Order: sequence, then C-alpha cells, then structure tokens
Amino acid sequence: MNDEKDLRDDDEKDEELEEIKELGTKVVPNNSERIQVLPIIGQVEGHMVLPPQSKSTKYEHLIPQLIAIEQNDDVKGVLIVLNTVGGDIEAGLAIAEMIRSIGKPTVSLVIGGGHSIGVPLATAANYSFISPSATMIVHPVRMTGLVIGVPQTFEYFNKMQERINDFIVRTSKIDKETLNKLLAQTDVLLNDMGTILIGKEAVEYGLIDEVGGIHDALGKLNSLIDGEESHR
Repeated sequence: MNDEKDLRDDDEKDEELEEIKELGTKVVPNNSERIQVLPIIGQVEGHMVLPPQSKSTKYEHLIPQLIAIEQNDDVKGVLIVLNTVGGDIEAGLAIAEMIRSIGKPTVSLVIGGGHSIGVPLATAANYSFISPSATMIVHPVRMTGLVIGVPQTFEYFNKMQERINDFIVRTSKIDKETLNKLLAQTDVLLNDMGTILIGKEAVEYGLIDEVGGIHDALGKLNSLIDGEESHR
C-alpha cells in the first residue's frame, strides 16, 4: 500500500517538474500558495514561433494560467514579475487585458526592463513597482517584414497604437498628451522614436506607481489581499 502511494507521489512530482520546465510555473497552485507568481520574461511570443535560442514567454501558456488563477479560490493575489523586451503586440495586449480583468488583487514588478508591449503589461496590475535600475522604453508601434504602402496600412498602425495608448492611460496615472510626447521623442533612442525611462523616471511620469523591489511588491500585494478580505 505504501509502495503504491510512493509511486503516486513520485508521478505527481514528475508531472509538477515537467510543468515548471515547460511553463515556468505550476498552472494550478497548491493550497498553501496564497500568492501566485506570474513571470513574463524575454519576448512575448504570439502567433509567430520565435527561434529556439530566444528566451520567450508564450501567450498560449499564460492564458490557461490566468484562467486557473481566477478559478482557484486558494489563490488570493497575483504577483507579475516583468523583464521583457516586448514582442507580439496582439498577444501582449490580450494578456494585459486578461491581467486587468482578474477579480483578485494584482501587483506588477519590473525588475530589468518593461519595453514596448511590456509597458501595458506592467500597468495592467492594480499596483505597479519598478526597481531603481530597471528601464521602460515607450515607442510607437513598429513592424518588420512586408508593409503595403496604402492609406489602409497607416490606419491599421494608427488604430493599433490607439488601442495601446488607451490601455496605458486607462491603467496608469499618465495622461494622453504626456504619453504622446514620450512616443514622439526623436533625440533619445538611436535611429528610432520614443523615450527610455529609468526607475524613478517611470514613476515621475505616472507610468508606474512606485520604485521598489520584491519585498515592497509582496508587502503591497498582501495589504491589498487583507483589505479585500476585510470587506467581505
């Protein structure tokens, strides 16, 4: 009997290790895990598969994790840890909208960089932190590959930029005029438009709520969880 139990335990451990190896975290947390950590590292991979040597976060992995978090009553809050250079715009914005719609407290922490589509992913949480040396790059939508030079193409890019801007303004303290000004800078990034913000600069512009680290982020998340539970 004990041998059968040991075999089941070993199988469960193997499945858990495989899940961590594949997804970076367990989809359904243990009962003891009040806070679920959601890492978004490297490039956000969407409809196109990135080369195997690229560090990436796959949106088809994050979506079931977010749904599992929402359905699991044992999870009381989510910590999103970001170090991303950006990636697929549609996938990144979809993930950001899902994070924003979670019915539990969420806190984000930018630890290395939150560039491009990483900006709305950082602002999607209820409260956001950035480490002192971390950077955020705000720039207009860019696309590689064949672009058809017709008015409809410009309108497509314009609408996509509007969607991103509206989300950032809706989920942070920055106003639309200031955001557009940061996007239009031409003297900051080499051969590109946009602005790079380091640590406290992101807070001063209203993109991020506070400069801090893991201790601050967990402390804030626990206080949000406790506050929500006290109102029930």
